[in-house]
Amino acid sequence: MSKVRKDYEQSKWHRFSQWLNGEMPVEYKSSPEWHLTDEELSKKYEEDMERAKTAQRKEARLYAKYRSWPEEKGVHIYERVYRILAVLICLAVIGSLLITVSYLPEFGNSDNPVNNEVSKRYIEQGIQETGAVNIVTGMILDYRAFDTFGESHVLFIAVSCVFIILRLGIGKEKNIEDEKAKEAENDRLLEPKNDKILQKAAFFLVPIIFIFGIYVILFGHLSPGGGFSGGAIIGAGLILYLDAYGFQKTERFFTLKTFRVVSLAGLLTYAAAKSYSFFTGANHIKSIIPLGIPGHILSSGLILVLNICVGAVVSCTMYAFYVLFRKGDF
Repeated sequence: MSKVRKDYEQSKWHRFSQWLNGEMPVEYKSSPEWHLTDEELSKKYEEDMERAKTAQRKEARLYAKYRSWPEEKGVHIYERVYRILAVLICLAVIGSLLITVSYLPEFGNSDNPVNNEVSKRYIEQGIQETGAVNIVTGMILDYRAFDTFGESHVLFIAVSCVFIILRLGIGKEKNIEDEKAKEAENDRLLEPKNDKILQKAAFFLVPIIFIFGIYVILFGHLSPGGGFSGGAIIGAGLILYLDAYGFQKTERFFTLKTFRVVSLAGLLTYAAAKSYSFFTGANHIKSIIPLGIPGHILSSGLILVLNICVGAVVSCTMYAFYVLFRKGDF
């Protein structure tokens, strides 16, 4: 009987009943620390706090080591890998160029062809196949139109890259109050103010330059010229007008939006025109674009349109480069 009573007193139910009746705080007395004195509890608390601080310091050291690894060792590893890859890529490019050069005809060999069939085809059948009196224009805008299309894209991409690198003040609030701050913003402090000689010269020269550039573009398939040279002339006229009258007046008709619209319109029109030409030529389909009569302004098929597109891209590119390097922004 005593054994049963002893087992009952040690049972969880009996301890729970005592705790429920307030006779025994089970959680406190079941704890291994309930019998400790205040000094012992204080000492144990200090030991626990010291262990916690030690663990925190260890964790902080590990975190600092983890954070400092990219700066200390990560950068060195990156630089080492970068240098190795740069050397390997350069060696690969040099090797490919040397292999290509090895296939070229030997210099000074009497058996080398003076003229190949490509140049002969351009000269003998260029006017008949392209309708352009200017053989060079017919070559770059018909036979090699895809290559010229890539060159136009290179110009646009180059301006975009410079724009990304040099553009200033994006996302910043511009609180300009006085006139001097406005002039500094427009870069007028670095150019002569109200230079009458330059403005009078630009007043007469800029229209002539624009007209001459347009003439060179429109008659590029009939005479020396074309989109590249005509676009360069128009770009020079825009730069002269900017130097004479400043950004404030120039931005009335040429802004960043103008550059985007004109450049993209020129490239998209070029792509659409030559895509049609490539499709009909590759599939032996007769093109509905007539070549016209050689020597007339409306001749040479799509070459006139392509000259206009190239001229627009080149003129915008020249002006954009000048503005970006001069001001850092449109």
